[in-house]
Amino acid sequence: MSFEELLDKVGGFGPFQLRTMVIMALPRILLPLHFLLPIFLAAVPAHHCALPGAPANLSHQKVWLEAHLPQEPDGTFSSCFRFAHPRALPNTTLGREANSSQDLENEPSVVPCSQGWEYDHSEFSSTIATEWDLVCEQRGLNKLTSTFFFIGVLVGAVIYGYLSDRFGRRWLLLVAYVSSLVLGLLSAASVNYAMFVITRTLTGLALAGFTIIVLPLELEWLDVEHRTVAGVISSIFWTGGVLLLALVGYLIRGWRWLLLVVTLPCVPGILSIWWVPESARWLLTQGRVVEAQRYLLCCAKFNGRPVGEDSLNQEVLNKVATMERVSQRPSYLDLFRTRQLRHISLCCMVMWFGVNFSYYGLTLNLSGLELNVYQTQLVLGAVELPSKFAVYFLVRHVGRRLTEAVMLLSAALTFGMALLISSETKSWITALVVVGKAFSEAAFTTAYLFTSELYPTVLRQTGLGLAALIGRLGGSLAPLAGLLDTVWLLLPKLAYGGIALLAACTVLLLPETKKAQLPETIQDVERKRRVDSMGANILLEKPES
Repeated sequence: MSFEELLDKVGGFGPFQLRTMVIMALPRILLPLHFLLPIFLAAVPAHHCALPGAPANLSHQKVWLEAHLPQEPDGTFSSCFRFAHPRALPNTTLGREANSSQDLENEPSVVPCSQGWEYDHSEFSSTIATEWDLVCEQRGLNKLTSTFFFIGVLVGAVIYGYLSDRFGRRWLLLVAYVSSLVLGLLSAASVNYAMFVITRTLTGLALAGFTIIVLPLELEWLDVEHRTVAGVISSIFWTGGVLLLALVGYLIRGWRWLLLVVTLPCVPGILSIWWVPESARWLLTQGRVVEAQRYLLCCAKFNGRPVGEDSLNQEVLNKVATMERVSQRPSYLDLFRTRQLRHISLCCMVMWFGVNFSYYGLTLNLSGLELNVYQTQLVLGAVELPSKFAVYFLVRHVGRRLTEAVMLLSAALTFGMALLISSETKSWITALVVVGKAFSEAAFTTAYLFTSELYPTVLRQTGLGLAALIGRLGGSLAPLAGLLDTVWLLLPKLAYGGIALLAACTVLLLPETKKAQLPETIQDVERKRRVDSMGANILLEKPES
């Protein structure tokens, strides 16, 4: 008897699985609250050089600023420079200091801000940018906070992947909750930038446990037929987190309190561990038959299956455990041992890098839009729902490969169109960002389904793990690409769109999986026939020896 047959006996989809999915909804909602938190946490409000001695009379304040601050082509005051000496303005009197500059040149020299900055607090009472002056020459440090966070997620995924296979899913989930809570509180209490970066990086490492543990724990209790449904539901929980972040960010304008609020849900998460079942499949691979029997009987009871200890005796479970242990544990190297698997793996790496790079590049940079940051976040979260339903329809009728390629190509085109539109037409830019987010989210959702169907059963989890690893690398580099605007203002959009276009072209090199039987072994992948663009069947070469 295989484990799938054992799961079918106790119920592969029922109240037991639904209860587990509800409990696992919390970490899924927590992830976007932290992954997209820099939208509010690291926001840079309007600012200009601090000018001691500014008049209290508001009617003279603008004149004072005109005398002390250079103006940008759009008429706004410079954020990073001031005049070395105040310039005189016609028909104005700004005091002795201004009058002394009448003999200066018409275009006085400018110097960087030397006495700090003054910030507009109408949208944010405080952010890390205003807390530690991460603007102008220090703006790169502001972007680095997101990069280090995603590097922490990348490293944490590797660590949790190994530890969860060694010590179990349930207890590592508890470790992820506790460490995320402690490190989140430390981040909110940071006394300097260095402490904040270190604690946020470690928080990313801790949160990686949710990305690695939650999905396998759910799938290992679900039958094959309902795993796709579980994937769709889990993606909706992510969208719920995105929408919740917009609400929480609007209600809480200070970055320390905001970070505290999105961290505190770890407390009920810690308490929920009491009802989280350990993976019976993992327990059997470890030879812990008695514990596996207890969870399986609990599953059968919840699902109303008439299964007793006699039909799930230790002799039967020992046979299943032996079969599970015989299966060789795959490694990342197995993904590159044969020609077709190597082709699939390389293409998936490019696809996932492009999906994450364009998604986070668009999501984490919401400046220059017609709506304020709270309205924009709400709209971008709401647009994810129709994009998921559209994916569900398209992958069934059009196919996985073409859907993924079209979504990535469309995302690339939105970045390309943004290059042609003037920054002054904020309504058009906002519309493009919303449309681009819909395409990026659709590409993200399709990538999960497409990748899981490309790999054989024996390597499916490993293949998804490698793809997600490369995707997190793309997510960590996306904020840094925003700094390319110092080289050329349009270069970030060109980078995001170009990578998405490259990924779209790469997807077309992958085989279609619509209505195809899922491969079970490496040999199935190597011998599988794929259909070319004309509909002809081409027999793949035999596996390399």
